[in-house]
Amino acid sequence: MVHPCLRCGACCAYFRIAFHWSETDPSLGGTVPVELTEKLDPHRVVMRGTQSKQPRCVALKGTIGEAAYCGIHPIKPSVCREVEPSWEFGRHSPQCDKGRIAHGLKPLVPEDWLDPSHDGSPQAP
Repeated sequence: MVHPCLRCGACCAYFRIAFHWSETDPSLGGTVPVELTEKLDPHRVVMRGTQSKQPRCVALKGTIGEAAYCGIHPIKPSVCREVEPSWEFGRHSPQCDKGRIAHGLKPLVPEDWLDPSHDGSPQAP
């Protein structure tokens, strides 16, 4: 089964991705490349591209809803790690649903984690 997030990418192109600047400072244990961020306020930075009218994280690779992935997945910001895909762990994720709906994708359902032929993409009427 291909993980639904590897076909989606909607969250990365819907939400502003803001987090504490220390996550970009290697001397403090930060791993997010500072060049992929911009200052939001004295305490936070955002991933480039996520403050625009039509947000899309600079680290997002591929096509939303078809084949998309985080180009810095192993070192992504903490806020990205906190967003769960709906039903992956047996519970609904309003953030996941909101991002998917905004991009014309159906929200994930529990069956998406059982049936590899059901991909949650828009269905023809």
